[in-house]
Amino acid sequence: MITRRSAVVLIATAASVFSAGSPLAQDWPTRPVTMVIPFAAGGPLDALGRILAPRLGEILGQQVVVENVTGAGGMIGANRVAKSADSHTFLLGHTGTIAYNQTLYKRPAYNSITEFAPVSLTTEGSYVLITRKDLPPNNLAEFIAYAKANQGKLQYGSGGAGSNSHIACVMLNMALGTSITHVPYRGAGPAMQDLMGGRIDFTCEPFTTAIAQIQAKTVKPIAALSPARSPVLPQIPTAHEQGLTGFDVDTWNALLLPKGTPAAIVSRLAKAASETIDTPSVRQRLEALSQRIVAPERRGPEYLATFIQREIERWAAPIKASGVMVD
Repeated sequence: MITRRSAVVLIATAASVFSAGSPLAQDWPTRPVTMVIPFAAGGPLDALGRILAPRLGEILGQQVVVENVTGAGGMIGANRVAKSADSHTFLLGHTGTIAYNQTLYKRPAYNSITEFAPVSLTTEGSYVLITRKDLPPNNLAEFIAYAKANQGKLQYGSGGAGSNSHIACVMLNMALGTSITHVPYRGAGPAMQDLMGGRIDFTCEPFTTAIAQIQAKTVKPIAALSPARSPVLPQIPTAHEQGLTGFDVDTWNALLLPKGTPAAIVSRLAKAASETIDTPSVRQRLEALSQRIVAPERRGPEYLATFIQREIERWAAPIKASGVMVD
């Protein structure tokens, strides 16, 4: 039988467990932590995660295990974290998995605002229009003319319906007034393989994974799809410079825990993430992939929560205007 006194003791004990200074918060993580990357190995988000994971694990004192959970433009992996009650599992998400799909999909598997505990905005990046190396155009003006004349025959690839690379090309097609067939893959890596093999004609690829292939000349760069040129490949002019005024499909990446995760644990992971991206060796590797480290004042959970809401609203209008919808 539970007496009034024992009930008070139980309540006090429970409250102390979940307080910021509790042993639970201080000791977390108590076992290896899983970073869910919702795309296939070899893609841009995977490359980013595998740079972050080792240093993040050193700071947390537990191994950070990278797990690729693919499908539905990243929604399957993201949904796994959204529906989880495990504070030792977190998501490395991005614009597509958190912002685009809330409008793009008729029935999103999760609500990005209410079903995650935002942790930290980490990096931002840019996209580049690349084609198979034997496609005739060599600049954006030539590409536009070629695309308009051959749009019934061309195909572009992406990391999946609703992925960043998909929406980047959707926005490009809308800006050009073309209707070109989309071929979705289970990640940017497989799409890149088919582009190099000549089985698709172009992609809107993150610089993160395009740099090596551009430098190896296995694909042809046409235009940076961002306001400024990439510091890693400054020889590639922007779409804006080539006449497509104001075109910008820059993206961002962030860490998110399952909803209901104690605030102290969210804060611990956010602090560790910030320390990770400030580590000189990590920063150097990220910048070599044309990733931009976000400013310290934009890294916290509170900022990310507001930022996500703004980004969903920002992309709703152009996605609706494109007419693209995924079941």
